[in-house]
Amino acid sequence: MARMATTADAFNAVAEARRRQILDVLATGERGVNDLVALLGLPQPLVSKHLRVLREVGLVEVREQGRERLYRLNAEALRPISDWVKNYERLWTQRLDRLDAVLQELKELQEPTGTEQGHDSRNE
Repeated sequence: MARMATTADAFNAVAEARRRQILDVLATGERGVNDLVALLGLPQPLVSKHLRVLREVGLVEVREQGRERLYRLNAEALRPISDWVKNYERLWTQRLDRLDAVLQELKELQEPTGTEQGHDSRNE
């Protein structure tokens, strides 16, 4: 049985750190390969290889401008990742809310009772 390529979808494509770096740069605007090479400090063949993968899964689109190929982010293709992460964001938010409540309780327990701030009745 043939094995599916590990870059068959956006999840697998962004699992590679260098591809995420390319997406981060393209999020700021359209770029040519040479710009990406200069900004990322990666060899041109490696940048081209990663761009091909990103293009195949739809995360990057390309257009010709004269002799140059300009690449841009297709943010809509990141939606499945965003939707998946949202489930965890709710979990993190709930946990942080509970932590805030516990911290507030601890703060209230540590506050002195029966004294005014700056005034201690024992010194009278």
